[in-house]
Amino acid sequence: MTLTAYHRWRTTPVTDPDVSIVVPAYNEQDRIVPTVGAIAAHVAAAVPAFELLVADDGSSDTTVDLLHGLGLQNVRVVASRVNVGKGDAVRRGMLAARGRHVLFADADQSTPIEQLDRLLAVASEGFDVVIGSRAADGASEANKSALRQAVSAASRATVRRALGLDLGDTQCGFKLFSRTAAQDLFSRQTITGFSFDLEILFLAKQLGYEIAEVPVEWHDAIGSKVEPAKEIQRFLRDIALIRRNDRKGVYADA
Repeated sequence: MTLTAYHRWRTTPVTDPDVSIVVPAYNEQDRIVPTVGAIAAHVAAAVPAFELLVADDGSSDTTVDLLHGLGLQNVRVVASRVNVGKGDAVRRGMLAARGRHVLFADADQSTPIEQLDRLLAVASEGFDVVIGSRAADGASEANKSALRQAVSAASRATVRRALGLDLGDTQCGFKLFSRTAAQDLFSRQTITGFSFDLEILFLAKQLGYEIAEVPVEWHDAIGSKVEPAKEIQRFLRDIALIRRNDRKGVYADA
């Protein structure tokens, strides 16, 4: 059944996908093909009508060439000629997606694609935004360094105080949106860098979207590009930007 479903997905274009999966990528030639394979192997059986969009952020390696060489009918590359930032890549992919539900998932697969099943089950209850969480009861984290644990704890406390977001984990790179919410939220996005999630979730709360947090499995992937020291600096900078935008009325219609 899985092989049959995969073969159909590989060769037959999907015109009305139930699910779109957006993977931001920057110089991912070493793992983009295994990532595509892992996603296709699971989702083709669970959700036959799905599309995979790789939102390339101006890679200078062979990432884009490798993707085109796969010849998969339902893989689309949303490319940029220049490197702008992860937030910009995700935004382009989310706005190009056609699925009734749209997931963005990190290329390193720190949250395994199998966790999508949990998010879809919760979305079916009427939630507009379902976020994978490493802080919710039942979540599991593997190989996370003490430094990254400390950074995560400090970040969560800061988000609650500064932005009023009562969420345990805003930064896990595994979030599911209804298509309506995705089009609305990502068209308003202004942050193109690492902490774009903060702005999206802040806007979701401002606009009254129903948000759910779902516990997921997470492991610190080998070759992860996250640098904790830089992460916290960018995180604080983007919180300040969101607060400034809010004061200036940038989100006035939210």
